[in-house]
Amino acid sequence: MAQEIKNKPEQLAEVDKENKKDAMILFLSDSEEKEHFLSRANRRLLTDPLDDDNPITVQVLGICSALAITVQLEPAIVMAIAVMAVMAFSNMIISALRNLIPNRIRIIVQLVVVASLVALVDQVLRAYAYDVSKQLSVFIGLIITNCIVMGRLEAFALGNGIYKSFLDGIGNAAGYGLILIIVAFFRELLGAGKLFGYEVLGHKGVTLAESTGLYALGYENNGLMLLSPMALIVVGIIIWVQRARNRKLIEA
Repeated sequence: MAQEIKNKPEQLAEVDKENKKDAMILFLSDSEEKEHFLSRANRRLLTDPLDDDNPITVQVLGICSALAITVQLEPAIVMAIAVMAVMAFSNMIISALRNLIPNRIRIIVQLVVVASLVALVDQVLRAYAYDVSKQLSVFIGLIITNCIVMGRLEAFALGNGIYKSFLDGIGNAAGYGLILIIVAFFRELLGAGKLFGYEVLGHKGVTLAESTGLYALGYENNGLMLLSPMALIVVGIIIWVQRARNRKLIEA
């Protein structure tokens, strides 16, 4: 009897530990529970992909969409938001299921999760932003095969807790979206003289007398900026500026 009474506190402690573990499984792992929500490591998950570990300029992933959908700023922003939603929630779902997914079918499970989220995002765009949805066309569907999305699921979500995986998804999607927005800004501005469809360099008339702004001074839009190769050149310039500013990114 004395031995049973002695062991009872230990048994209760074990039960409390298990209950606490079960309660935290949807939010943080044991190691993450001890870490502040906005700790330095967690902040780096959000900030590193914006610069030192950018998916496009450093990891060289997701280049195709950067070439295809950056003619105008609006679809680039919508694409960035769509990828962010897909990456954040797919990372969370795969992280939550990581201990239940057999290793042999993990890629299939990842594809099913991402495809389901992409279909949901596509339907939301069709309902609330139909014109932009038509502009993006098949590129929303191609998020399923985006190297950034699948890469973060495989490299991060399968080995980390839900909260960290969520931050990683948001951070990498933000880094991807940042490059899309920068490229689209220069392509639409220099190629069409517009931003979000609004004339910002002036109105180009048939003659100089009918023109306003820079067009009245003889400025002409650079039609090459609207071609896909110029998107690659703009990305190359961004990479050059980034490495000139941060020399540690230059490969030996």
